[in-house]
Amino acid sequence: MPRSEALPRTVRLLLLARVVNRLGAFSLPFLTTLISTDHGASLTTAGLVSAAFGLATIPSRLAGGRLADRIGRRTTIVLGLCGCAAAQLAIAASASLTWAVAGAVLLGLAFELYEPPSQAIIGESVPERHRVRAFSLFSAALAAGGMGAGLLAALLGRWDLRWLFVTDAATCLACALLIRLALPRDRPAPPGADPDGTAVRPLRDRALLSILATGTAYALINQQTVMTLPLALAWQGLPAADAGLLFTAAAATTVLAQPLVRLPWATRLTTPVALALAHLLLAAGLTGYALARTLPALLASAAVWSLGDLLVMGRAYALVTALAPPGGSGRYLAVFGTSWGVAATLAPVFGTQLLAHAGPTALWSVMAALCLLLAALHLRVTPESARSPQRGNLLPHAAGEAVTARTGPA
Repeated sequence: MPRSEALPRTVRLLLLARVVNRLGAFSLPFLTTLISTDHGASLTTAGLVSAAFGLATIPSRLAGGRLADRIGRRTTIVLGLCGCAAAQLAIAASASLTWAVAGAVLLGLAFELYEPPSQAIIGESVPERHRVRAFSLFSAALAAGGMGAGLLAALLGRWDLRWLFVTDAATCLACALLIRLALPRDRPAPPGADPDGTAVRPLRDRALLSILATGTAYALINQQTVMTLPLALAWQGLPAADAGLLFTAAAATTVLAQPLVRLPWATRLTTPVALALAHLLLAAGLTGYALARTLPALLASAAVWSLGDLLVMGRAYALVTALAPPGGSGRYLAVFGTSWGVAATLAPVFGTQLLAHAGPTALWSVMAALCLLLAALHLRVTPESARSPQRGNLLPHAAGEAVTARTGPA
């Protein structure tokens, strides 16, 4: 983004607060490991607990979108972060499997509340032509915090996994305080009315549903590299805490690769082509996971994977923001974000079963094959922008305003 069009102050403050939060946000990948080791649960049980967490994130994400548009972005973010902190502390203090499960479900119910308002702030504060860049910077900001988090996970994870959850809770509270003090109070829409006087019904927008379908498949694959990776490493005889080092390598790549997003050839790519290229990179990284047997080789695979992940995040969220009618970005982003809840529900069960019956090589090979399939699907079904022919499937009363309000590709 040119110096003359720097990110708005509100967005910069939001990025700073989320970096603080991200510094402790690597407890979730170790949830199944904690349940297995500290509470003596089987691999299947651990997977089901993680699935319960994932299922709880679906209503959490939808509630976050509606609350963002009703009570305000700042209030919703603070509410979600405080809820996450309480749940993380409950998991850390759990003396039995029952309490650990209760903490995991509570965490799921709070976990996604702050994502739709965070994304809506970015999407609504930045001109459409800069949204891909802005969402990529958001991803990079989280990755910057993730670099420290990965090292922290590798350190504390060797001592006691419970401290990961305590640290995560502390950073959630610190982020909530920054958001409350630094972000201006926003003015939500009055109950029963949208700013443009029309109803916002994202589930009737077929273009959004198409992106939701492919996004859910991508999220399912992504969650395997988060939730199942520590278990896969342990299966191969490597320390589960080494997953923190792989997370750090991926995060560092996301930060260092930011200039690639601004290259002329990258900006000229249409959204379907960019997403197809992204999934080819994801497939290459997962193939590396399937074949690698040493930590350096795994680190290289994580870097390749993160390049694809960077392309997906910027393009997908910019496109969804462009599809939303005025005043509806929070709910559109929330519906799209349910892909992560579905994935978080299915990934632990699917991943642990495939790992238990076929091993890590088969797990990563299947994920790589799914990435290749998604690359082909994006070229056929993903709209290029809010002006694509698929937008004819939008609600008739909103289609005209949604199209004329947008000036370029997402």
